[in-house]
Amino acid sequence: MPGNIQSIERAATILRLLSGRNRRLGVVDIAGEMGLPKGTVHGLLRTLQSVGFVEQDEDSGKYQLGAALLHMGSSYLDGNELRTRALNWSDSLATRTREAVRIGTLHEEQVLVVHHVFRPDDTLQSLDVGSLLPAHATALGKVLLAHHPYVASALAAERLESYTPATITDAARLERELARVRAQGWAADIGELVPGQVSYAAPIVDRRGMTVGAMGIFGPPERLLAARQPRPDLLAYVREGARAVSRELGAIPW
Repeated sequence: MPGNIQSIERAATILRLLSGRNRRLGVVDIAGEMGLPKGTVHGLLRTLQSVGFVEQDEDSGKYQLGAALLHMGSSYLDGNELRTRALNWSDSLATRTREAVRIGTLHEEQVLVVHHVFRPDDTLQSLDVGSLLPAHATALGKVLLAHHPYVASALAAERLESYTPATITDAARLERELARVRAQGWAADIGELVPGQVSYAAPIVDRRGMTVGAMGIFGPPERLLAARQPRPDLLAYVREGARAVSRELGAIPW
């Protein structure tokens, strides 16, 4: 059996790097991450740019994912039943809460954002569809991990990366947190991924009773918290929205 094609593997690595939290990287950054000469990386980037998979920012010279690749990803996500069933309900949730909405599923121990509705105002916002978020540091991820114990165990066996001083990095503490999420039916993160950002989420269940996704909102603490806890009115809207999507997927109403 022929081996893997090295240039394709390297190109895939570049695309994964550009899809991470630092979505704009320079040639030096990418070369350092991959342990390759700058000339080799530049050649790969030039090829990816020629087919529209990456774009170069004129001001900084750094690279980011291109429109062609994002369009391909959107085509896949458009066919995802979860996203299709959730479109109307996520728009409704954004309208009711006046906050941004994200829907995610588990993907290789991370959260894949399959749908994102902007906060309904005129603020500058970036689209998160296709992004991968750390499961242990987000409300979406905690909901998913709480209902997928094998994934949670595998993740806890690894090093839990710290993003802020509030991030849960201890496996025993994460286990207690997930037990609490299962008991209460929702999860929150208060500055665990991004300082000054709060999110909370609830599970989306299908007709088999399986948790297939999570739906949540995110924003600053001054809007999402009351007495340092999730606002009951907003949390109720999130849970109602997740239940509505679950009913669309055939779940027995609860």
